[in-house]
Amino acid sequence: MAAPDGFEDVFDAQVWLLDMQSRLARRQPKAYPSRPRRLALLERIHAEARRAGLPPELVLALIDVESRFQPAAVSSAGALGLMQVMPFWKAEIGRPQDDLHDIDTNLRYGCTILAHYLQREQGDWTRALARYNGSLGRTSYPEQVMQAWFSRWWVDR
Repeated sequence: MAAPDGFEDVFDAQVWLLDMQSRLARRQPKAYPSRPRRLALLERIHAEARRAGLPPELVLALIDVESRFQPAAVSSAGALGLMQVMPFWKAEIGRPQDDLHDIDTNLRYGCTILAHYLQREQGDWTRALARYNGSLGRTSYPEQVMQAWFSRWWVDR
């Protein structure tokens, strides 16, 4: 049996997925009422985070803060989906027809954008998260994400 994308082995995948799905169930029981639906979402998040070289738990924290795990979320600024991606990114890294409410597309964009900002900021999470949010120079957003990461999504390795 092969491990899902981004996991070293099947056992690691099972442990992480079961742990995170119970956390997600507590955070958003109505948005993701079934265990299979939560597991499928978490597999996609893990795969996209790993593909971009990001900690999956940080991506979970960002989604928690950005959209509260609502795939149809739209911000007052026009950001869309789980990771609240601004539509102008389609012209920068995608295609005009890309659907930012599609979970796979949104995760691919969001993780790619965050990884870009993390590289640009030479590994400085605070500055990368502020850039992601469009609030460079302010720390409230990065602090919210980091607080969610450490209090709700952290995993000791």
